[in-house]
Amino acid sequence: MTEAATLINPYPEALTDVEMRYCPGCTHGTAHRLVAEVIDELGVKDRTIAVATVGCSVYAYEYFNTDAVQAAHGRGPAVATGIKRVHPDSVVFTYQGDGDLASIGMGEVVHAAARGENFTIIFINNAVFGMTQGQMAPTTLVGQKTTTSPRGRTTAEAGWPIRVCELLNTLEGPGFIAREALTTPPRIRSAKKSIRRAFETQLAGEGFALVELLSTCSAWWGMTPVEAVYHIEDVMIEHYPLQTFRDRLAEAGRSEGDGNA
Repeated sequence: MTEAATLINPYPEALTDVEMRYCPGCTHGTAHRLVAEVIDELGVKDRTIAVATVGCSVYAYEYFNTDAVQAAHGRGPAVATGIKRVHPDSVVFTYQGDGDLASIGMGEVVHAAARGENFTIIFINNAVFGMTQGQMAPTTLVGQKTTTSPRGRTTAEAGWPIRVCELLNTLEGPGFIAREALTTPPRIRSAKKSIRRAFETQLAGEGFALVELLSTCSAWWGMTPVEAVYHIEDVMIEHYPLQTFRDRLAEAGRSEGDGNA
């Protein structure tokens, strides 16, 4: 690594120096890197508490160089609520997959958002249960084949995929809601901006913030890593459009970077 690269793109202090165990082509590692860079840039590592949940997200506490706790399946928002209320000066975030958040944890995330709890959620949407052998998730697309929908998801049997951002955007409590994709460099840069904005929203005391990240799962999609990226671009984004749904700081006339660290 050159000196310039070391200065411009150092290894984040908010990541532990261990080898990640994610499958080849998985973009969980990209999401971790972006979150860690934001924590470093905001200077809040020493007061950040991560809440790891169940699924591939269970590894989060091994990789973030911050205080961390493990939550039961789907209960990340409930645990984060308790931590933030007891330690209001801490910076709290949950790291959750779609099976955890949108299935067993739907009640927790909806009520935390409705209450406007002042913490941040990083929500990984790969349209499948990744860790537990590729079952259909609430976000699985119509026609998508999984281990529990081998002929493809049908609306007659399983209903329609849940758009979490659109659902939460009907509530008054959230301060920031956005959906991004971890595919191309421009999209990854945009994802980082939204992650930073979500943490800034918390630091400014503007309530619940969630960033949904469309992420690959080439192992259970039965694709190569490159094919999985194109699948997000060509298929997933059509059903899960990328946009900022809510930005209370912007509504108040505050520009990016105005969060109080």
